[in-house]
Amino acid sequence: MNRVAITGMGIISPIGNLPQEVWQALVQGRSGIVCVPEWEEVKELKVSLAGVCRDYDPKKIKRKDRRTMGRMAVMAALSAIDALTQAGNPPGVIQSHRSGVAMGSTTGSGEVIQALFNDVHETRGISRLEGTAFMKIMNHSVAANLAAMLGVEGRVISPCAACATSTQSIGMGYETIRGGFQDVMICGGADELHFSTAGIFDVLNAASRQKEPGGSPRPFDDRRDGLVVGEGAGTLILENLDHALERKADILGEIIGFETLCDGAHMTTPRDRGMFRCMTRALASAGCTIGDIDYINAHATGTLVGDAAESRAIAMLGPDLPPVGATKGYTGHTLAASGVMEAIFSLMMMANNTLIPTRNLESVAADCAGIPHVRETFKTRVDTVMTSNFAFGGINATLILKKYV
Repeated sequence: MNRVAITGMGIISPIGNLPQEVWQALVQGRSGIVCVPEWEEVKELKVSLAGVCRDYDPKKIKRKDRRTMGRMAVMAALSAIDALTQAGNPPGVIQSHRSGVAMGSTTGSGEVIQALFNDVHETRGISRLEGTAFMKIMNHSVAANLAAMLGVEGRVISPCAACATSTQSIGMGYETIRGGFQDVMICGGADELHFSTAGIFDVLNAASRQKEPGGSPRPFDDRRDGLVVGEGAGTLILENLDHALERKADILGEIIGFETLCDGAHMTTPRDRGMFRCMTRALASAGCTIGDIDYINAHATGTLVGDAAESRAIAMLGPDLPPVGATKGYTGHTLAASGVMEAIFSLMMMANNTLIPTRNLESVAADCAGIPHVRETFKTRVDTVMTSNFAFGGINATLILKKYV
């Protein structure tokens, strides 16, 4: 089996679009959560906060490629361009059958879906439909547009598992290279902000209704009242380690373990046993025990049920747990992008041997106690990280990342 290296990363996020900018936001405790005034016009919607991406330029993408992209595909493409630039992959490597894409989103572009159905409803016909609309709303829009833009001729995989999407994308890319099917995989995920997403969580009583920007979400906190929806995209470039060494690439880290599995129990209520099984099997796939892990990056969305279940699952891993932190207090829940963003944050912590505190964790809730929460920034050796994401339908996914030495 091949070892799998990480050689590039790119991100479009509510706290920045450049790695150094993102790292500074994390170190400074800066939130990307803002008020969204236009949501006040949506009837019955009680949510007003979101993690919003700004200051990215869609025109960096050629018009002929951009014309079939919704906003989420644009953000994904921009993050991929940055990741490939860092990786230094020559075009001949990417534009070949030895390179592939594993990239997903929760749905197609929300704003395009809304516009399409508004037009059909108003006209009672298809006179306003654009020929490019389907390419923007199909579930594999992000992966397909990226592959077409880059000229990728290898495998294209497009997981669609809501909050676990990009963790599955990275894991499937890892398995593809490990098994020798590709040399390079461009992996990640993206989602764009739309009021309907916030509305769904609001109806489920899972969305925060706090009004103060930066004051929510509150992972593991006793005043948590739900998640805050965010948007963004992220990309990791994965390579066969031998391939990366041969071309003298800088190696940001390795993926050494992965698992994804289902609770098989409920569509919306998470199960601690399923989370525990996923994390345990990811550790086993990496040949690790919990004692080998230096940091756990938790899914921790700020919901009452989810954070409590995850805390119990982590506690089941053993008595000698590493520090546990969560980063959604900075960005909000970026859905299909959350896994890759949190993998990027974890790689940054490894590179800097610095753990970032869980933002807004002021008083640990009784149902989230019993695990060692990261409450302040501190320097420590960070060689191996476990990062997990858990989605509706009981879909669980966990990655084990290791510093390359």
